[in-house]
Amino acid sequence: MEIRLDDGMTFDAGRLEKERWLSYLYYTEHHGVNLERVESVEQVSGRETLSYVLRTLELLEEEHQAGRLTAKEYEIVKTVLQWSEVSKGGTVKEREQWRKQGYALDIHNIASAEVYHEYVGGGAETIELLIRTHGLLGQAIRGEVLIEKNRPLLELLPKLGEGSLERLLLVLNHCIIGAVAPGLWESVKTEVKELICRILKGDFTELPARERMIRLDPRMADADEELVTLFAKQIFPKYELWYFQSAFADFSIEQVKWILKTMLEKVEDGVLYLSFKPLADGLYYDYQGKKQVNVYKERIIEKYMRDHSIENVELVVKRISRAMLVDFRFSAVCEKLIDFCVEAERCGLLTFEKSITVLYDMFGFRRDEFDRLNNEEKYLSIMNASEESTKNSIIEYVTGQTVVDVGSGGGVLMDLLEERYPDKRIIGTDIADNVLQVLEKKRKDEGHGWTVLRHNFVDGPFPEKVDAILFSSILHEVFSYTETENGRFEIGSVTTALRNAYASLNPGGRIIIRDGVKSKVDDSVIEIRFKDPEGMEFFRNFVRDFEGLKDIEDKKIEILEQENKVRACVNYAREFLYTYTWGRQSYPHEVQEQFGYFTIEEFREFFEGLGAKIIRCDAFLEPGYVTHLSPKVELSVETFPDSNCIVVVEKP
Repeated sequence: MEIRLDDGMTFDAGRLEKERWLSYLYYTEHHGVNLERVESVEQVSGRETLSYVLRTLELLEEEHQAGRLTAKEYEIVKTVLQWSEVSKGGTVKEREQWRKQGYALDIHNIASAEVYHEYVGGGAETIELLIRTHGLLGQAIRGEVLIEKNRPLLELLPKLGEGSLERLLLVLNHCIIGAVAPGLWESVKTEVKELICRILKGDFTELPARERMIRLDPRMADADEELVTLFAKQIFPKYELWYFQSAFADFSIEQVKWILKTMLEKVEDGVLYLSFKPLADGLYYDYQGKKQVNVYKERIIEKYMRDHSIENVELVVKRISRAMLVDFRFSAVCEKLIDFCVEAERCGLLTFEKSITVLYDMFGFRRDEFDRLNNEEKYLSIMNASEESTKNSIIEYVTGQTVVDVGSGGGVLMDLLEERYPDKRIIGTDIADNVLQVLEKKRKDEGHGWTVLRHNFVDGPFPEKVDAILFSSILHEVFSYTETENGRFEIGSVTTALRNAYASLNPGGRIIIRDGVKSKVDDSVIEIRFKDPEGMEFFRNFVRDFEGLKDIEDKKIEILEQENKVRACVNYAREFLYTYTWGRQSYPHEVQEQFGYFTIEEFREFFEGLGAKIIRCDAFLEPGYVTHLSPKVELSVETFPDSNCIVVVEKP
């Protein structure tokens, strides 16, 4: 009988009875998986480790067929690969027994060597040593351990000889690293070879502290001297670091420093290993089948680090043998709050989203008033993908040397500008802390030359004179979210922002707008027949939740239930249709926005009033709306109303 794993790999079921290592990895409910490399938390089956080990053995077979190992070397490497991950498996009863015996299961190379020793009863020191040190070469390259930790490998020189040990270590590391991800081995194999040669010659010279930090996290290039000293004197000489990158990828460098300093106050004498796996595992949850950072936990942790209060959460370290496991522990109230927010987000109703905001404001957990909380990363990625078609067309109007992208969101427009105009100075702006943080991380991770800063044109002109200011799908948000003495949806917020932008231009500078456009207000009515069975419910929710179009008293809303039709004035119909396009997932965001605030004639009149030269002022229907809506609705008019506009004006 053949057993097939989730990734399509297969093996003979008869092997389970013969090979103990295989049964440990197959008969387990323990999910000892590094979530850094999975796409979905809920789809983790517990057999990922077995699949990984089988991949390492496949690579070994390729090496053996190529004649790179002797028969003895092949058997050694094969046994090491089979047993190196067993401490991530085992039944509940077996794992409990291992814990009672003091095995540090979260430091899997040490624990796996102990499990192997228990199984064979001694006499296999070479294999035990290789299990205990397996992966340390890769960890040294990643900055997680001292190169010195590989010194025990020299004990094998008298037994195996330098040539044999060098071949064995090279193939072993090819299998270990190559099975993680396609292409990973090719990216590091030269450095692995050089490191093996150094170690076998007894050269254990360590990297400087800052270079090791950069290998842990490239953002550490900007670390201050206090953090460098912390690593150089208190961390690197004393501890091996496990799961550092996956745990800290979504924390700022200052937050990493705070966590490390707090953690070190709690670490006990005799500890050799710091494992951040519990912290890494607890930061994620699934949304629509994809792994997401749990922003609700993240915001509570951020407040804890700001206020130094343990009322809602605290950093805890738990000792198991010679390892310390690092994690955050939440109060019972916060656990329930987090669970509610996750489920409310999945529900996708505006009422629940507002509840999340109210609750997080009560506890002071939101970063600022613009913090959307749920699915910011997803929202930004959707925004990037949906608008690229006409974003390409507006950048051709850019002039001068300094360009400002207002409300940069996910950064796609700045990327396009940088690609098209590599010599121009490009500045992105936003008013939300979390968006600025995402953009700054993107800038550093991808090596962009653009910069970002906080600025709101509603509050005043730009700090300096510039040559081009782009408002790409942002003015309707200014209109929809800016609170005035008369509430939201006041055109004065838009005109103030545009006047301040115009005042920020050098002579010859341009304002470039790509946004929604309002239809001319008249008596026309659009009838919508729903082809989608969920359409009527969506419309009822929209009628209940949408607060825009304050200037239109009679919206002519009529629901014809039996005919599965609705009627509304043209502007109400277009606002509904272009919210409907985004679907249920984005509804809580989109229903709070009025997409069209100026007709194309009003855009022209406003800028002519400023004395601007009109370069372009056109309304049009974005083709994507037709594509997405046609299968869902049928209209009483020949075509959908204009959705967007491009307006380009120049300051004399």
